[in-house]
Amino acid sequence: MITIDGAFGEGGGQILRTALAVSLVTGKAFRIDGIRAKRGKPGLLRQHLTAVNAAVEIGNARVAGNSMGSLCLTFEPAGIRTGAFRYAVGTAGSATLVLQTLLPPLLTADSPTELTLEGGTHNPYAPPFDFLQRAFLPLVNRMGPTVTATLERPGFYPAGGGKFTVRIEPVKKLVRLDLMERGAVLHREAVGIVSQLPRKIADMELAVLRNKLSWEGGSFRAEEVPNPRGPGNIVMVTIQSENVTEVFTGFGERGVPADRVALTTVDAVRDYVAAGVPVGRHLADQLLIPMALAGGGRFRTLPLSRHSSTNIEILKQFIDVDIAATKTGQSAWEVAMERSQLNNS
Repeated sequence: MITIDGAFGEGGGQILRTALAVSLVTGKAFRIDGIRAKRGKPGLLRQHLTAVNAAVEIGNARVAGNSMGSLCLTFEPAGIRTGAFRYAVGTAGSATLVLQTLLPPLLTADSPTELTLEGGTHNPYAPPFDFLQRAFLPLVNRMGPTVTATLERPGFYPAGGGKFTVRIEPVKKLVRLDLMERGAVLHREAVGIVSQLPRKIADMELAVLRNKLSWEGGSFRAEEVPNPRGPGNIVMVTIQSENVTEVFTGFGERGVPADRVALTTVDAVRDYVAAGVPVGRHLADQLLIPMALAGGGRFRTLPLSRHSSTNIEILKQFIDVDIAATKTGQSAWEVAMERSQLNNS
């Protein structure tokens, strides 16, 4: 059984999600101690417990420690189940992070699966639904499967109440992905979205984006959520290029001026554009698991976050792939994965 230190690296919930996802694929059992040890509230919260219990059902797994606040967990999978499943976080906890746990094993399952997930869809500290739909899943689909995601209603922090469905048509084996060039920019847009908040907040954010990005031919628009479940605000910038689409987001928070939300997003967009790489920091983190499961691939990205570096080390405990991150420029890195020589022999 693999033993994992939950305080390793960035010490957050990603360690648990990666371990669950890759355990389901490989069939390797694990024990994790010190879950989310470096967070203000250590242990399993609602969204983590939802992911664990969903992994137990889909993986026919034996589990110990699956309770609120638990710092230790033992997980022993026994084969993948497919079909139609519904999981609700029950709070504004991220439903997209539950998907992050369940998707990898279902990409190469024996038959299709449909997931209905409820909870937060647009939360700080989690990939928003739009990022998964526009940036991440199209790249997953290049690796062989067909994954479609449909948003029924958004759920903003702190109210939650969002809902989306994901349909997964699997393949027997993922093919490698090589993403080294961004290609020409085809389309750019910036959207300010408000839910149960004045539209002027989105208008203020868009005014900052227009001024700072100085786009020619880019589109800017404000949207108000119909039939909202609670207050919320997000600004999203999408850059669609020939080989990849990237999505950058800023979340409105109580006490944070709208212009600061927009400026934070502008900084992320500028860093990405200036680096000339195809893969942004958050997308790099999302690509690590499917590429490792495919046994190889390469991409160019910005300097890796601690989140990504931690993810790589957890992956190495389960999968026989060599993963190398090499600096290739002032703000550019190349991540390369190859099946290990031991596994090839």
